[in-house]
Amino acid sequence: MTNTPSSVFTRLGIPPALSWGYLGLLIFMTGVGVEAGYLSPYLESLGIPASGVAMIFTVYGITGAVAAWFAGALSDLWGPRRVMWLGLTAFAVTHVFFLAVAIPSKAYPLLLLGYGLRGLAFPLFAYAFLVWIAAVAPPRQMGSAMGWFWSAFSAGLPTLGSLTASVLIPRVGELGTLWAALGVVVAGGLLPLLLVRERTGAARLAPPGESPLAGLVGSLTILCREPRVGAGAAVRMLNTASQFGFLVMLPTWFVKEIGLSDARWLRLLALMFATNIVTNLLFGIVGDRVGWRATVAWFGGAGCTLSTLALYYVPSTAGAQYALCVLVAVLYGATLSGYVPLSALMTAIAPTHKGQAMAALNLGAGASAFVGPLVVSLFLGPLGVGGVVWIFAGFHAVSALLTLTLRTAAPETAPLAPETAPPARLPQPLPAGAGDGNVGAPITKGP
Repeated sequence: MTNTPSSVFTRLGIPPALSWGYLGLLIFMTGVGVEAGYLSPYLESLGIPASGVAMIFTVYGITGAVAAWFAGALSDLWGPRRVMWLGLTAFAVTHVFFLAVAIPSKAYPLLLLGYGLRGLAFPLFAYAFLVWIAAVAPPRQMGSAMGWFWSAFSAGLPTLGSLTASVLIPRVGELGTLWAALGVVVAGGLLPLLLVRERTGAARLAPPGESPLAGLVGSLTILCREPRVGAGAAVRMLNTASQFGFLVMLPTWFVKEIGLSDARWLRLLALMFATNIVTNLLFGIVGDRVGWRATVAWFGGAGCTLSTLALYYVPSTAGAQYALCVLVAVLYGATLSGYVPLSALMTAIAPTHKGQAMAALNLGAGASAFVGPLVVSLFLGPLGVGGVVWIFAGFHAVSALLTLTLRTAAPETAPLAPETAPPARLPQPLPAGAGDGNVGAPITKGP
């Protein structure tokens, strides 16, 4: 049989009707990630103190968490395509305001407002596409389809984004690079919106008469109804708090204190998360082999406790030895992937309320985006970089202990759906998945 493009995508686990969407997401997130490795020191160069910059990122994380939380509900109500249009338009408008008004003014309130509003944009686009995938992909391919989503997400932010910045900054400068990022975002956003013809994403997904807000309320109350779900959400928050905090303080530290050039730091950041893309798949397999709980607790929690400390102490001791800096950065990126099976573990904890359990996980993911920068904002001044690193290492250690409490009966292996199975409709609301590209393994084996 001839391998048509559709059959190739199907074998890879990508819904053929959404193939342009994955490419568009990759390009879109590359544009979003251009700033990840240098915006913090750039804002400091405008005269904003490090604690003030951390607060800007904290507000950005809060608004991003709100947008991620509501992306599923709005997609159920309006259809994912409309929400993606809303996210792309919001990004363009708020990004222009940030570059044309807030940055030239150097006024802290405007910078806080402009970047905070921009935090509402990309989660609406990205997580609405996640809704679209979940509504279209057949059950037997759901894990693979989600895996490709998070691979594209993480490959763009911050991996390819940081590489793009390392090439553009020497040629057009920091501000020019931010303007170029707008073009990349718009190009990536238009690909799925103009080229994907699949009709499910253009229509309301929720049944007639069903309120998306009812699902949101249930997704909050499950934190109390099932304490293990609350504990899992806390683990998810602690998972990537260090990642978001490091993006605020490490660019300046590696350049000014350790002595790396801006270009070398950006390449180091790209290598860190390029590793994460590969090891996401690896730890999904490991989780199925040795158990989800054990993988999250030991490879994720305990592993990140050690790699977080190594990321600080090895460069502090060895200085600008680039090979050693890259080694510990890669180790940190790899151990972050140890949290991959958490999504599967959460659905096994609440098998009759999987949508609500995943929404709780989404809440934890969104919370990490502002908890990390908030820790930097509060403690960088009094404790320094080393003290903040110890706080994040403590977060990972606590997450390991919490994970060991997440005991659940092993679920039965679900039969594969036939090729002709209708697309699965996503339970309301939608999970944001793992913020570092983490995707839970299919539920085929208990921890």
